[in-house]
Amino acid sequence: MSAAAISPNLFEAARLGDVRAIAALLETAQPDIRRYARATCRSSADVEDATQEALWILFRHVGTIRSLLAISGWLFSVVRRECLRLARKAGLTPAIDDGEAEVLLLSRPETDLRLDVAAAFEALPPHYRDVALMRDVKEMTIDEIADALGATRQTVKARLHRARALMREYLTR
Repeated sequence: MSAAAISPNLFEAARLGDVRAIAALLETAQPDIRRYARATCRSSADVEDATQEALWILFRHVGTIRSLLAISGWLFSVVRRECLRLARKAGLTPAIDDGEAEVLLLSRPETDLRLDVAAAFEALPPHYRDVALMRDVKEMTIDEIADALGATRQTVKARLHRARALMREYLTR
């Protein structure tokens, strides 16, 4: 999407939550989003789904986009990620390995990544979430976690392994 197609005033008003400005921004962005989707998605059936999802994400997160110049790259990343998700869901893309998953995760905008990681933590069952938060957020040792939960080291390690696997799956789908 060309930033020149959007006036700085329109962008700033949309960032600040003006409903009319957001609607105008979505209308202006839709043709470019659809063009990105046509170039990126593996099937024509996914183009509309990816376009709608990208518009929905833009609507929800327009306030987090830091500058008008960043919107084009941000939208391209959103569309690319959605096309990959749809292709994987349809079985058109092989599963990605850990190295590719890390590259995909690190290529996301920081605000999107933070939201996605928070959502991944929330999606975990409570017994996995507790262990993952204690280890990866609070930086507790395995022994400290085992003591806090009244569990064995093996139980904590197994739950942590499973929690990380579930989060990786959540973040790469």
